[in-house]
Amino acid sequence: MTVTGTSLPEKRLRAIVAESAKLGAVLDAWAAIDLPNCWLCGGAIAQTAWNAEFGLPSDHGIADFDLVYFDAHDLSPESEEFQATRIRALFPDIGMWIDVKNEARVHLWYPAKFGYAIEPYRSSEHAISTFPTIAGSVGVRPGKSELDVFAPFGLDDLNAHVVRPNKAQITKSIYDAKVARWRACWPALTIVEWDHTTDAARE
Repeated sequence: MTVTGTSLPEKRLRAIVAESAKLGAVLDAWAAIDLPNCWLCGGAIAQTAWNAEFGLPSDHGIADFDLVYFDAHDLSPESEEFQATRIRALFPDIGMWIDVKNEARVHLWYPAKFGYAIEPYRSSEHAISTFPTIAGSVGVRPGKSELDVFAPFGLDDLNAHVVRPNKAQITKSIYDAKVARWRACWPALTIVEWDHTTDAARE
């Protein structure tokens, strides 16, 4: 679902994102980024929120910023790399790696990287809905009057500092690798172990 309401969790997330100089710089340049069906998403959004709640520097523990877009008309790696290089050049001083992915072509390289095939994504929103954790399955982008928030499973886990697996696509090993690093960076998080959930996306 795209969250456009004004309840406290959504307002709080928008405020936290607005207070982040680096996330704000990316969102302020949205017209120049100019990619179809594009979202700033994933761990960087959740981790920025955790940093704000735990009193940590806004970019503490954040490995990169994920920009996803959807262009089914050009599935070439060259086109994706061109866009990634172009967008990184917009932010020479941001001090953060910006990972740019065309979600329309993920199924082409996924088996080689992760060892199993996936169905092609239908949209960027579909891709975000398969991200490894419920809290991290969130995207933001400038809207007509305020920041649009896409959170297919809501924001309860994010606001409660809970990390649980989204089993729509990933494996236990992928999840365990992520939470091992997150435990070290944010020890106050509540980590739900893989074997303690069934289908987290529907819980």
